[in-house]
Amino acid sequence: MPNARSTSLSWGPRLQLAAPRPDDDAVIAGWTHDDAYLRRVDTDIARPRSAAEGAALAPSAWEVRLRRREDDVLIGFIALIAIEWGNRTGKVAIGIGRAEDRGQGYGFEAMTLMLHFAFGELNLHRVGLDVIETNAAAIRLYERAGFHREGRIAEAVWRDGARCDVLLMGILARDWLSRGM
Repeated sequence: MPNARSTSLSWGPRLQLAAPRPDDDAVIAGWTHDDAYLRRVDTDIARPRSAAEGAALAPSAWEVRLRRREDDVLIGFIALIAIEWGNRTGKVAIGIGRAEDRGQGYGFEAMTLMLHFAFGELNLHRVGLDVIETNAAAIRLYERAGFHREGRIAEAVWRDGARCDVLLMGILARDWLSRGM
């Protein structure tokens, strides 16, 4: 196993950014039976999915799986989506599948690796994201990684019988680089 280095594009202290494997779709489909996962990972209708429904990403996206280095277990995904090469912008999406893997710092490590890749390798200028306002853990993660709140979309999501805003957040390459990450 390679040594983790601060300049690595695919290895962190505890995580590896890995290519999708054929058996990943079944694992990810299993996560969609967890309400807490579904209600935080996306603003779409929260419904269980099958492995056969594995989503293909557009050519303007780059997705990797998150695997623990110690045991090679799949714990999540992270993706750059909606990449606009001419504008050097994109959005990031992340999901940690099993409840026991959430709150362990994996999201921050994955986000750090992805931003290092986005700004250092892809030469993007800006990375944005959107997050449901009730997802306090994700908001803390994003702010810790250097994202700033840029706006909100009022009452854009219906969750548990109530309307929720979606927060828009972003980070610029110069702000990321100034953090010395």
